[in-house]
Amino acid sequence: MNAASPTPYEGLNQQYIAGEWRPGSSGREVADLNPFDATELGVFKLASRADVDAAYKAAQAAQVAWAARPPAEREAIIRRAVAVFDARADEIRDWLGRESGSTVIKSHIEHGAARTITEYSAAFPGKISGQILPCEPGMESRYYREALGVIGIISPWNFPLHLSVRSVAPALACGNGVVLKPASDTPITGGTLVAKIFEEAGVPAGLLNVVVGSGSEIGDYFVEHEIPAFISFTGSTEVGRRVGELATGGKYIKRVALELGGNAPLVVLDDADIEAAAGAAVFGRFLHQGQICMSTNRAIVDAKIYDKFVEAVAARAAKVSFGDPLNPATNVGPAINKGQMEGVCAKIEQAKKDGARLIVSGPVEGNVVAPHVFADVDPNSALAREETFGPVLPIIKARDEEHALFLANDTEFGLSSAVYSQDIDRATNFARKIVAGMTHVNSITVGDHANAPFGGEKNSGLGRFNGEWIMEEFTRTHWVTIHKTGPNFPF
Repeated sequence: MNAASPTPYEGLNQQYIAGEWRPGSSGREVADLNPFDATELGVFKLASRADVDAAYKAAQAAQVAWAARPPAEREAIIRRAVAVFDARADEIRDWLGRESGSTVIKSHIEHGAARTITEYSAAFPGKISGQILPCEPGMESRYYREALGVIGIISPWNFPLHLSVRSVAPALACGNGVVLKPASDTPITGGTLVAKIFEEAGVPAGLLNVVVGSGSEIGDYFVEHEIPAFISFTGSTEVGRRVGELATGGKYIKRVALELGGNAPLVVLDDADIEAAAGAAVFGRFLHQGQICMSTNRAIVDAKIYDKFVEAVAARAAKVSFGDPLNPATNVGPAINKGQMEGVCAKIEQAKKDGARLIVSGPVEGNVVAPHVFADVDPNSALAREETFGPVLPIIKARDEEHALFLANDTEFGLSSAVYSQDIDRATNFARKIVAGMTHVNSITVGDHANAPFGGEKNSGLGRFNGEWIMEEFTRTHWVTIHKTGPNFPF
């Protein structure tokens, strides 16, 4: 941080409930560790169910007055949060590097994304409106869009800041209260740092709360609780399925948005710019160690250009640097924890057993796994069919365009995708046949715009984030009729 920057935040290893920073009451503690060098970033006293109760009650109590405030006042506070993102940019990026293993490139991308979605959300208070509907004489028929109440948010560890803020900012802007439960691996960047930013911006005490706790103790309770009207979850398909069941099948039914796993294909058609496509495959796979739901999980390449593409990818991937994420020269940093690292290594070994041809490899140093590239990958193998949340790129040969489309859609997931071709019309027609929430022509599979719908199909989730779509998700429709003269009832 430079001399003009504000004093760094302190006390980030606490719960934030009802406008107070305090320890959790579960009696359990956990250390927050840097995934690269295992240095201790803080020790959290974890939240209990009682803390969850207190957080939800605080949000519920504060929300009524917040929703009643003039739109301009709510907008001004959200815009002040944008100013905090600007003033504390270096501090925020440093935390992302130290806690989530983000490289310098990735921390800049994530900080920018969180800032942008906050800025975009600031306009929401003035956009929420209703409509007068046609009806018979003597009455009016109207609908209003109103805040839901309290929204519970469960965020992941891979893009912790952005994937928390992309729900927190629009939820607040739409007049809701919020309780945020960040991932255990990133309780600061996904939770308490978010609270500090919005607290500094002037969000009323109790409106935004953060509970850091064990999923085994408070996870189900967080979702099943009677107060939240909506649960926003980003994470694995396995856990998301459980969240969906609890949210919609329990005693208190609530709305839910699920952004889950992916198996993003990057399809390279026979007329593609091979070097451009190879660059997209390498960057789209190895950005943030492949720990992105939209990461290029498969490169599917037409047989006519397959060998040249494999050669181009191998040349690029061999130059990808790995190591300390705080070093600006590093492209690939550590896996988030030892378990994640071991899981990636197991997939590498399984790919070898399955007969895939390893064309780029490197060492495993602590939690850092060097980039690996496999060619001649069987489309029915685990490496091709499962999401590998790590720096491993499989390349699959397609016989032709029709086969490439079949392979792209031959998955239980449908989050993001991409296609390369120098014929834009051909590529666009191909893109529209992919069953996914997002497809990018002549770019990487990783993409997220504040004003564009973000979400998936099939086992990649339900609902859409960003833009007008999240504003609709986080408000409810209320139909009101006004009878100017009483109707005549038949009895």
